[in-house]
Amino acid sequence: MVKKLEPNKEEEKKTDEKIIESENKSNEEKIEVKEKEETKKEEKKAERKKEKIRWGVAHIYASYNNTIIHITDITGSETFAFATGGQMVKADRLGSSPAAAMMAAKKAAEIAMEKGINAIHIKVRAPGGHEGPKNPGPGTQAAIRALARCGLKIGFIEDVTPIPHDGCRKSGGKRGRRM
Repeated sequence: MVKKLEPNKEEEKKTDEKIIESENKSNEEKIEVKEKEETKKEEKKAERKKEKIRWGVAHIYASYNNTIIHITDITGSETFAFATGGQMVKADRLGSSPAAAMMAAKKAAEIAMEKGINAIHIKVRAPGGHEGPKNPGPGTQAAIRALARCGLKIGFIEDVTPIPHDGCRKSGGKRGRRM
């Protein structure tokens, strides 16, 4: 005759208790982690509230001969910083280069940040108009990148190149310029 082995009830209770204890510990650990995350979020919000955002406008004029960075207040009436690519390099032909534009933007950003500006809107301008090129020079993107790397928050980037709406007649006459 075969005897059925009955499991020991005391051993079952012990294993059940161990499982419940481990579940409670893991739940407590999860709660602690959530609480830590919440406190970190609250601290970040408090830091943001302390740091008041002061907006400015960076006017970037980028031609094929030079790049000019001019940082003003929102209205454009007060100048905080001004720098050009031509001030940063010795050769005239390098005034419009991306490297010169980056140096000029970095200089202008540092001056503006000393005066309290920590966020900017960017207005990009090419020569445009009646005879000038409608697309900005090579220093534009480099200048924008340099402003962002210096720690300024960037709002919007706008193109303010003047475009003629059928104004003056172009030079060259009826049949164009003959060479």
